[in-house]
Amino acid sequence: MRLTVFGATGGIGTELVGQALARGHRVTAVVRDPARLRVPSDASLTVITADVMDSSAIKPVLDGTDAVVSALGPRRGGPPTILTSSMRAILEAMDATGTRRLVAVSASGFFVEEGEGLLTGKIAKPVLRRILRDNAADTRQMEQLITASPTGWTIMRPAQLTNAPHKPYKTALDRYVGPRIARADVADAILDVLTDPKTIGHRVNLGY
Repeated sequence: MRLTVFGATGGIGTELVGQALARGHRVTAVVRDPARLRVPSDASLTVITADVMDSSAIKPVLDGTDAVVSALGPRRGGPPTILTSSMRAILEAMDATGTRRLVAVSASGFFVEEGEGLLTGKIAKPVLRRILRDNAADTRQMEQLITASPTGWTIMRPAQLTNAPHKPYKTALDRYVGPRIARADVADAILDVLTDPKTIGHRVNLGY
């Protein structure tokens, strides 16, 4: 499969590119700073420098791609609407090039979800949403753009992210499953859902 990955220099993005190459996919990594890409060079890896918030800059990148993955996240000192602005540009570019499949990383902590325990739903998540108010608003607006789009979308909602090594994890459609998940396991799950039609139009929650 030919994948285009946005956010390839982040924690999840780095894992995703490495694992995708290991599975035999051809990957185009769209980055702002190629020097920050922590993945060894590979014949199946193409690195493109482009502004993800500029749809005209990323349209050529999507020609011929089978699926788009957004592993973008907020960054310190970055625009407060980075997720919304970049997703708007990605969706415009996908529409212009006829690209259909989209998998985007969101965050469980910013949403009220079925299956939450009392501590998670009444204390932990509300505190997180108050502390990270701007990030929460940006994430919710990004999801709204995605769900209103004509793409074949899947939204990944990981729990609190860690850098732990891979271990068995749980997933569920549209339902909270656990408080933590490793970035490596989020990447693994993204690659699994890309070819799983049952996940299209759903949010995939991940956790232990």
